[in-house]
Amino acid sequence: MKYLTAILFFTILACNSVHKTNKQIVENAITNNAAKLLEDKRFHSVSITVFKDGEATIKHFGELTIGEGNKPNDSTLYELASVTKTFTGYVAAKAVLDKKINLEDDIRIYLDEPYPNLEFKGEPIKIKHLITHTSGFPNFPIKSENKKAFFEGLKLIKIETIPGEVYSYSNTAPELTAYILEKVYQKPYEELVIEFILKPNKMNQTKFTLTENDKTRLVKGYNDKKELMPNFTRTLWGGISGLHSTPTDLVKYMKLQLDKSNPIVNESHRKLYKEGSDFWEGYHWYIIENEKELIYRHHGGIYGMQNWFVIYPKQSIGISIITNTSFNETGEILENVVNKLYDDIKK
Repeated sequence: MKYLTAILFFTILACNSVHKTNKQIVENAITNNAAKLLEDKRFHSVSITVFKDGEATIKHFGELTIGEGNKPNDSTLYELASVTKTFTGYVAAKAVLDKKINLEDDIRIYLDEPYPNLEFKGEPIKIKHLITHTSGFPNFPIKSENKKAFFEGLKLIKIETIPGEVYSYSNTAPELTAYILEKVYQKPYEELVIEFILKPNKMNQTKFTLTENDKTRLVKGYNDKKELMPNFTRTLWGGISGLHSTPTDLVKYMKLQLDKSNPIVNESHRKLYKEGSDFWEGYHWYIIENEKELIYRHHGGIYGMQNWFVIYPKQSIGISIITNTSFNETGEILENVVNKLYDDIKK
């Protein structure tokens, strides 16, 4: 009996030691990569979140306001920018499963006017083209000051390629997707995101509309000249951008995206358009799959902050990195940090 007790004691001790070692590896990897990033003086702060082995590690570095030393924290509110599109993709995937929409639908059946311009030589733009950036729509809406103007701008679009054949990133298409989702569910798009994603996953700090108290926690970002930049003002539905979130809420979003038992998640991760030998578009997810890896990821960039949100389903790992600066090379620099961090922790 004493022998068995001793074995049990040392087994528990060994398990705790392994857990401590794994946790320390993640913490060290985050700290080292953050320090390397902040050597570039164009960056002022960074929040890095890693979800691995069922456990979240969140660390913050630098200062939110230049010269004040005010480090971000777990309740700091960041703009997610284009990572908001993955929420649009999730709601669209639910609508497909609910048979509210069909990926093969001509988008014009959901519009109140004919829009004969939204086709190319008789080939219509379909729902699947909106969510894979293959619609032929311009990057930014021709008119975006309000929803009425948006539809006026749609009439001015000229489609010059066969829908579904050419990838061209579009911020116009996700806004139209959000409108269509709003129409088929007969609810404001913001409410759909709350009902289908935020409430079920207890993401209470993720929201489009901020209270006055929320605004005190909202990050103000900079460009590469250290000039303070404005926050994004939403004038349309929010299909492209407009969500704000905290690092702790993004952990909950990682858990959702890693839930293989969730049929909506599985549908949203479905490959819909092949862009390269190992690169696909899903429901606003960029998917990389080859013999070595499977990755779902999205980048978000706005006037004064940028982020990468990446899911590695085979390893049950999620990584989020957010910084309060934005310039042309920021996305590429952050992508390299994510890749290096993943290499450091996956061992």
